[in-house]
Amino acid sequence: MARPKYNLRWGIMGNVGVGDDDWWDEIDSSDEWQRGVYYFLCSCYAFVAFVALVQLVRIQLRVPEYGWTTQKVFHLMNFIVNSLRAVLFGLYKHVFSIKPKALEMMLLDLPGLLFFSTYMLLVLFWAEIYQQARSQPITKLRPTYYTINGIIYFGQFCIWLYAMAKPGHIVMEISRIFFSVISFAAALGFLIYGGRLFVMLRRFPIESRGRQKKLYEVGFVTATCCTCFLIRCLVDSITAFNEKADVDVLEHPILNLIYYTSVELVPSSLVLFVLRKLPPRRVSDQYHPIR
Repeated sequence: MARPKYNLRWGIMGNVGVGDDDWWDEIDSSDEWQRGVYYFLCSCYAFVAFVALVQLVRIQLRVPEYGWTTQKVFHLMNFIVNSLRAVLFGLYKHVFSIKPKALEMMLLDLPGLLFFSTYMLLVLFWAEIYQQARSQPITKLRPTYYTINGIIYFGQFCIWLYAMAKPGHIVMEISRIFFSVISFAAALGFLIYGGRLFVMLRRFPIESRGRQKKLYEVGFVTATCCTCFLIRCLVDSITAFNEKADVDVLEHPILNLIYYTSVELVPSSLVLFVLRKLPPRRVSDQYHPIR
């Protein structure tokens, strides 16, 4: 007869049979499944990194005279983040067995921090557009972006130092809670500035050129990124107090697949697709196209 049991994977109460989770445990302990899942994640991240690099090169060839614009930096950071993840999952056996534990934490946490900075750059870009459209100053936006990122990286660095000095489960809890907080802040940033920009675009006249497309892009990217960061916030909160729900371990390939696909691969792929349009070519001051 089935007995009540707490399902640590999903965090719900229910009547779960003793052998109901055997298939999941077999997959988690299978070398073939681990190899297949982690190499699949490696391939997906490598592909997204390649797409970001190609888009960066295309933009540079289109408008080389503008230097490092926000759009170029965004694609460069996307390339770096996804390349790091591809390397980590490609070398998963070595990464998940690194000693001391603090070094493993650093390798697994760094791409997450860079991912946060990458998508906060998109929020910064939208905030600048919104402020300029309302004739408000934008001089404080970039310093604020750099300050927030500096505080977050300094805080994470202190956690890494604490992990080196006093390794244990408590430091893992602190790290997960820290990531949960910054993920919630990222979701809030998308909701505030993405939502404001979306409302502002809706007020433009219907006949405005490109209005419908921009409205779709902002709404779609805002909803996708806000949802993914909220999922990350929720998962990090759960894993902070539940070791069996931890994703960054060798024995949880399916959880890793679901988690990283949901919170990084899906938003990165969709945002790169939505923002695939190249900037217009700069027309020479001396020559004008024939109308």
